[in-house]
Amino acid sequence: MISRRKIKYAVSPSLRQYLYHFDRLKEIPLVYDDLARFAGSMPYEDPRGKETLWLTVYYPQELMLELRPKLTKIYAELKIGGESDLHEHLTVDRIDFGEFGNSRPFRIRITNLYNDNSDYFYVKQADASRIYGLELEHILSPNRINYLVNGNTLIEEHIAGVPGDVFLKDHLPRPELNKVRIAKEFTKFNERCFIRLLGDMRSVNYVVDITPDFEEVQYRVRPIDFDQQSYERRGKTYLAYRFDSNKTVTKLAFDVLNRKTIDQYVAEEHAQMTRRAKVESLRLKALLGIMRKEELAPREHVAFLAADLAKYHHTDIFRDCQTMGELTAAHISHMLEM
Repeated sequence: MISRRKIKYAVSPSLRQYLYHFDRLKEIPLVYDDLARFAGSMPYEDPRGKETLWLTVYYPQELMLELRPKLTKIYAELKIGGESDLHEHLTVDRIDFGEFGNSRPFRIRITNLYNDNSDYFYVKQADASRIYGLELEHILSPNRINYLVNGNTLIEEHIAGVPGDVFLKDHLPRPELNKVRIAKEFTKFNERCFIRLLGDMRSVNYVVDITPDFEEVQYRVRPIDFDQQSYERRGKTYLAYRFDSNKTVTKLAFDVLNRKTIDQYVAEEHAQMTRRAKVESLRLKALLGIMRKEELAPREHVAFLAADLAKYHHTDIFRDCQTMGELTAAHISHMLEM
């Protein structure tokens, strides 16, 4: 269903100007290439002792001495902004490398030396598709996204939550789970991703944020991987419920929600996204205006997806779309009736 390796697209001057205008472009240290010079690695095990796809990497002492102040400075810029000496008590506790991802990310664990509290951020290769995905998430979803760009380096804030695959395995079977609430949230999450054409929402590519409320528990599903923004050619790639790894929660949703209720939740999400789009209309218009002119996928992907969406929606409005940006803008406009 998913291409083996997505083509990486450079950040254009127009997109960089947009990022500068909205304070995403910063003079942070260009550390990605230095991070790639690690001297050794070992598999990272999660707190339960289970081996993961991440590798904990190690560096020569002289390189680590150079990297440590740069990484703590980046963290301070991401969290505080501007020049600050408030990062002197921070240290780099661990660096992990994800060879599995399109962006080949590094996960940096930062620890406060005063209280041993730790936080994370990610260093990735800057890619236009991913940046458009981050921006569309920030504008159209209920979630705020914090990231910075400089040169070939992309810095992303950690998105907290239970990994989707862990949630489906360990939390979904629990008798105390509010099945209706998680079914509702997954339905709305599926719709959000489809409207803005964010693909590959397998269970490893999203997290579930669990928030205790005064009587019940609230759930929010949040994407953590934006590499497949407007790239794949098949329409089903943009429907989270079509992935095998999401079968259990998809079955749950159809078991506990009837068709009329599903339609209600879909309508709610459309209304909420429409309001967000109107509030951020100038920003969304500027982003899609640049995106329309960019090459973000092979031309055959655009033609195939346009035909797929035309068949799905029973319309010919996608017929003249020449880029994924045009297709994304047309799809958002059609589904939100803007």
